[in-house]
Amino acid sequence: MADTPIWLVALPLAGALAALLLPRLATAAAIVTGLLTTVAAGVLLFGVATQGALHYEIGGWTAGLGIMLRADGLSTLLLLMTALVVLAASIYASTYFRKTYERARFWPLWLLLWTSLNALLLSGDLFNIYVTLELLGLSAVALASLGGKRAAVEAALRYLLVGLLGSMLFLAGVGLIYAGYGTLDLTVLARVLEPGPVAWPALALMSSGLLLKTALFPLHFWLPPAHASAPAPVSAVLSALVVKAAFYLVLRLWLDVFANVITPASANLLGLLGAGAVLWGSWQALRAERLKLLAAYSTVAQLGYLFLFFPLLLALPAGPDRDLAAGGLAMLALTHGFAKAGLFLAIGIIQQRCGHDTIRELDGTAQHLPATTFAIALAGVALVGLPPSGAFLGKWQLLAGAVDTGQWWWLVVTVAGSLLAAAYIFRVLGHAFGHRPYPNQPVTVAREEWPALLLSAMAALVLGLAGAPVWGLLEIST
Repeated sequence: MADTPIWLVALPLAGALAALLLPRLATAAAIVTGLLTTVAAGVLLFGVATQGALHYEIGGWTAGLGIMLRADGLSTLLLLMTALVVLAASIYASTYFRKTYERARFWPLWLLLWTSLNALLLSGDLFNIYVTLELLGLSAVALASLGGKRAAVEAALRYLLVGLLGSMLFLAGVGLIYAGYGTLDLTVLARVLEPGPVAWPALALMSSGLLLKTALFPLHFWLPPAHASAPAPVSAVLSALVVKAAFYLVLRLWLDVFANVITPASANLLGLLGAGAVLWGSWQALRAERLKLLAAYSTVAQLGYLFLFFPLLLALPAGPDRDLAAGGLAMLALTHGFAKAGLFLAIGIIQQRCGHDTIRELDGTAQHLPATTFAIALAGVALVGLPPSGAFLGKWQLLAGAVDTGQWWWLVVTVAGSLLAAAYIFRVLGHAFGHRPYPNQPVTVAREEWPALLLSAMAALVLGLAGAPVWGLLEIST
C-alpha cells in the first residue's frame, strides 16, 4: 500500500512510452493504462482512508535529498477524479480520432499529461511542483494545437506564452524561498515561514504565476480560445483538470504553506477576483454563439466560485464551520471537474454528428441526439448548482460561510452567478428542444455517448447523494 503513489506516476508514463513506440497499438495501450491507473487511484484512496496520509521516498532518499511523494485526503480525491475523467475521455477519444497519424500524435501526449497531473498532485516540494507544472503545461499546449486549424495553433501559442510566463514567475518565487530558508519541502516550510521581505514577494510571484495558469479573471484572456479550438477530449481535460491543478497549488500554498503569511486583505483580493470571474464569465457564456465557447467561459465563471472561499476560510475560526466550508470547496471543485468534462464531450458529439456547434442551429438536437442532450442537461444541473448535485452542497456551504462571517456580498455574487448559469444552460436546452422534423428512429445510446452521460451523472447525482465521505477524507492531511 505504501508504494501505491509511485504507480500513479509510473503507469501512465509507461503507457506514454508504449504508445510512442507502438503507434498501431497506442489506443489499446492507452485504455489498458487508464484502467490500471484508475484501479491504483482507488487503492490509494482506500489506503489513505484507512491508514492516513501516505509518503513514498523515491529511491529511498529522504526529503531534502530525494523526491518525496505525499498523498492526503485532498490530493487523493483529486487523483481519483483525474483518473475517472481521463479514463472516460480516453474511451471517448478512441473513436474520436479515426486516422492512424492522429492517434499516433495524440496518445503519447495524452498519457504524458496524465503523468504530469498525477506527479503534481503527489509532489511534496516546490521544485518538483515546478517541474511537473512545466511538463503539464507543455503537454497541454501540444494537445491543444492538435485541432490543426489556424485558430487552434494561434490559441495554443498564446497558451504557451502565458504558461511560460506563469512558470517563470513561479520559479522566481521558489528561488526566493530557497535563498531565504534553504529548503523547499512543503511540510518544513509550513512550520518555518514567517511574514517578511522573503515570504511576501515569494508568495506574490508564485501566486501570480499560478493565477495566470488558472485563468482567474482578468487573466483569463487565453482560456476561451484555447479550450474552444482544441479537440473535444482535450477541451474536456483542460477545463476539468489542468486549470484545476493550478488552483490546487494556490490552495495548498495559501492555506498550508503560507498560512502564517496570508492577510485578510490578500484573501479579500482573491475573493474580489473570483467575484469578477463569476459575473463576467457567466455573462460572456450567456452571450456566446458557439457551444464550446459557452463552455469555456463557463469554466472561467465556475473557477471564480472556488476563489470566493478564500476570504471565508480565513475569517472562519478553526473548527467544524471551517471544516464544512473546506468540504464545500472540495465538493464544488470535484463537481465542476466531472460536469465540465461531460459537457465538453457532449459538445464534441454534437460537432461530429451535426457538423457545427452553433447554438442558434441546435433545433431538433434533443430528438436526434437524446442521450447527448440529456448529458448536457445533467451537466447543467451541476453547473447551476441545483439539488441533488454536488455543486448544490458546495454552494450551500459557500452561502453559509458568507452568512456566518457577515460577508453577505459573496452571497449576492453566488446567487447572481447561479441565475446567469441557469440562463445560459436553459438557452442551450431551449434551442435543442426546438422543432425540426427527424424521421422516427429507436432511441439508443451510442458508444461515444456513454462517457459524457456517466461523467455528467457523477456531477449531478452521485456526488450530491453520496458525497459525505468527502468531508471525512479532507480531515486527513500530511
